[in-house]
Amino acid sequence: MVSFDTVDHGWMMRFLEHRIADKRLLRLIRKWLTAGVIENGAKTEIRVGTPQGAVISPLLANIYLHYVFDLWLQRWRRRDAKGDVIVVRYADDSVVGFEAEADASRFLEALKARFAQFGLSLNEQKTRVLQFGRYAASQRKRAGLGRPQTFDFLGFTHICATKRSNGGFIVKRLTSSNRMRATLKALRQALYRRRHEPIAVVGTWLRRVMQGYFNYHAVPGNNLRLSRFRSGVCRAWLHALRRRGQYGRMPWARFLRRVAPYVPSVRVLHPYPTQRFFAS
Repeated sequence: MVSFDTVDHGWMMRFLEHRIADKRLLRLIRKWLTAGVIENGAKTEIRVGTPQGAVISPLLANIYLHYVFDLWLQRWRRRDAKGDVIVVRYADDSVVGFEAEADASRFLEALKARFAQFGLSLNEQKTRVLQFGRYAASQRKRAGLGRPQTFDFLGFTHICATKRSNGGFIVKRLTSSNRMRATLKALRQALYRRRHEPIAVVGTWLRRVMQGYFNYHAVPGNNLRLSRFRSGVCRAWLHALRRRGQYGRMPWARFLRRVAPYVPSVRVLHPYPTQRFFAS
């Protein structure tokens, strides 16, 4: 996790000038960077950092990290790494994997120094070095340690697990519990606000919301957690419907029959590549 509150505008413009020749566009971006923020009627000048809430901020942040992080990491991997190195970055979140443990420590120190040169810093609370992978469980067991640690990335908790069929290693991805609780809380509040609307209207809206949630999180091994999410949404909707009036309580069985057309079922939507591209 990277903090962009201290992005250097000079370096930002140099990176942009490397690819953009149109002076008018560069001038517009420079104005955007220094536009400032108005709070309580008072304007605050901005000398560093990207404009918070501006639509261009994610794009500028990605450009900045491309030069500061991506290109530098490719060079570091070729010149300094002793083993294989893999990296996945999405916006300001990234995961870097190392074959050699010594590479991880050296890379972290080099990364801190690299970021300091360009006015960036790592979020120490979200930056960790941990054992993960095919041999992590056996190595930690020999050392008298517990199970391999997990990490959250892009809304999933990644876990070292084994296949039921042959006991082989597999990376298990579960929907992050914190993210799921936050989503359930928001849906619970929305369903309570809309409790007096017709069931068909609320159901049509809820089906789109839940299907969108499943379209992202329905990966292999995550069905149990998604089933809990589905049950949580159904309970929240039933609670909202029971608050509509004082004429009795709708039984759970009757409720499930009423909402069955609107609540999508849980199934894997993103199978493994070996299954996704299999042609019989």
